[in-house]
Amino acid sequence: MGPEDRNGSRNGHGWGAYFWPYFSFLIIVELSGRFPESTAAWMLPIKAAIPLGLLAWYASRRHYPELRGNRFTPGGVLQDIAVGVFGAALWMAPFLLSDTLRPSDAEGFDPNLYGASFAWLALLVRAIGYGVATPFLEELFVRSWLLRYIEVFDRGGDFRMVPIAQYTLRTFLVATVWFTFSHVPWEWPVAAAWFVMTQLWFYHRRQLSSLVIVHAASNLSILAFVILCDGRITDGQGAPIDLWFFV
Repeated sequence: MGPEDRNGSRNGHGWGAYFWPYFSFLIIVELSGRFPESTAAWMLPIKAAIPLGLLAWYASRRHYPELRGNRFTPGGVLQDIAVGVFGAALWMAPFLLSDTLRPSDAEGFDPNLYGASFAWLALLVRAIGYGVATPFLEELFVRSWLLRYIEVFDRGGDFRMVPIAQYTLRTFLVATVWFTFSHVPWEWPVAAAWFVMTQLWFYHRRQLSSLVIVHAASNLSILAFVILCDGRITDGQGAPIDLWFFV
């Protein structure tokens, strides 16, 4: 059976479906940074495949009711995409406008990981991880589990009984702090701004699938911008900027 028995009551605490996909990704990213550089090519698909496999397994056991029954309209989806694209611009603008804010030691993605003739394959694998896996992992963990768990942790309740997108100041602040500090330090200001903006959109839309779309639109917009504009934007001294640090 899934998380509910035949009478509709909930079994267990339900954390695993949110924890294991999310933390498997973080663990793999951490381990990949400790492996030799020669392993990067085969670690890239693993970063997406294992978390997505876990997500699919839990979804097949009906662990994500918040992703079912959402109402989609063309206008609503377009609005979600527009918010995501704006979020991408919000994320990148400070680093494009200011030479001093750009990180000097950030390790950027190498599109030639499989060789120049297979750059399309490296970018496809990266797009799946960045534009599909990450939005589902982070939105399910942060905006479905964490936001609702903060509401009940001090009174022993079941987070699944808390409605999606229910506002309280406590949940808003804790989730913002978590999302911000789960990124690397140079991203903290833009991560906080992006999360606050999209969280307000979450309160408006009140369905998690909309935020998955927003998140995917942001990430894929950043990736598309980097692919199209790398080397075409210059810094204050007229030198082309390597934009791959964004992804």
